Amino acid sequence: MTENLKLSPGDAAPEFTLPDADGKEVSLSDFRGRKVIVYFYPAASTPGCTKQACDFRDSLAELNGAGLDVVGISPDKPAKLAKFRDAESLTFPLLSDPERTTLTAWGAFGEKKMYGKTVQGVIRSTFLVDEEGKIEVAQYNVRATGHVAKLRRDLSV
Repeated sequence: MTENLKLSPGDAAPEFTLPDADGKEVSLSDFRGRKVIVYFYPAASTPGCTKQACDFRDSLAELNGAGLDVVGISPDKPAKLAKFRDAESLTFPLLSDPERTTLTAWGAFGEKKMYGKTVQGVIRSTFLVDEEGKIEVAQYNVRATGHVAKLRRDLSV
């Protein structure tokens, strides 16, 4: 298994501009001056990803109140993201990266173990980017369930 690129605290967060569920472009630079949680997930409307997105949704008021925005990124096309957003009443941007260029740049796509086999895929990952665009927290291979609660504890939110 080859080692994937991994980001670490202090690294510059790789810039991105990706379409959201409505096809509107969103860039990391849009969040300059605020902290933003950028999380990568494998597929909209799957059980684990739905649980994780709903946990972020349910914690959004507290996260926003602590000065944290949230953005989710997956390889899904905007139309699938729109269905997911509407079905789950998600109120934060979901961005589409079907070419996986942003996923790869952030170390969130590559080889991973799944059911004992090595496969290529999305590595469920969460990052906190500070006001200047630097990585403050980098977490790879996070769990879909309980992850947001742990993140809130770690960030004292």
